[in-house]
Amino acid sequence: MAHPDLNFIPVQAARAFVQGQEFQALTALRRAQAGFASESVEWAQLERLIGLLLIHVQREVEGTFCLERADARLDRLHAFKPDLLSLEARVGADALESPP
Repeated sequence: MAHPDLNFIPVQAARAFVQGQEFQALTALRRAQAGFASESVEWAQLERLIGLLLIHVQREVEGTFCLERADARLDRLHAFKPDLLSLEARVGADALESPP
């Protein structure tokens, strides 16, 4: 499978996650998600990342509901399911895009 384009994931969310600031990352992801239609691939991928982050900070029930919503949409759309490594990779991708 080709590497999916995840440039819509806010770099500030990825940086916050990598720095251990999970709640700042959640806020950035939710703000970005508000800019997409709820049936879009981007919305569902952000919902999945939000769910994984919620589980990561031990809010398992809320996170599981997010994952169920997201995965159902992503399965229906035959789309890539990002994980927290995808979020971390966004920091590295930003470094490649930005000049020194």
